[in-house]
Amino acid sequence: MRLNKLMSLVLVLTATAFGSFSSLAEMKIAVVDVDRAVAGSEAAQKLLRQLQEEFKTDEDTIKKIQTEAAELLQKMQKDADVMSDDEKRRVQQEIESLNNDFVYQRQKLQKEVAARQGELFVGTEEKVRKAIEDLVLENDYDMILPRAAALYVGDLYDVTRKVTEKLNQAAAAQ
Repeated sequence: MRLNKLMSLVLVLTATAFGSFSSLAEMKIAVVDVDRAVAGSEAAQKLLRQLQEEFKTDEDTIKKIQTEAAELLQKMQKDADVMSDDEKRRVQQEIESLNNDFVYQRQKLQKEVAARQGELFVGTEEKVRKAIEDLVLENDYDMILPRAAALYVGDLYDVTRKVTEKLNQAAAAQ
């Protein structure tokens, strides 16, 4: 008798477990890499080209400083045996000065680019949220998670490209 109750309990628990698994199997879940979706959008590509044009002069200045420092260092290594101590010291100071200019210019450029990106990406979060909501409504998803939250996701469940397409459609509509 006691064995029958135990078997009945096991059967009920098994049925409940399988019922829970089947409801999980019916859930429609997807993942999205928001950063990649935004970076792949036409607006982001346009922004990237705009930033490259806007800061080209600064980038050229940094490259020029880097080239000058490399040339001086090469000269120093090549001619070290025939240079006087004063000349070596002067060249080293020049290299250090160029290095300081390089670091300063690079940090300045990085700050300017970051500030400019911040200005141009204002409202992006809202656009992404809207694109994901549209995707959920159109495809009847129960859940869309950030791709970084998953250890592994097959391409079938990745809707990043679809979010990028939604962002492009929204930008074209404006």
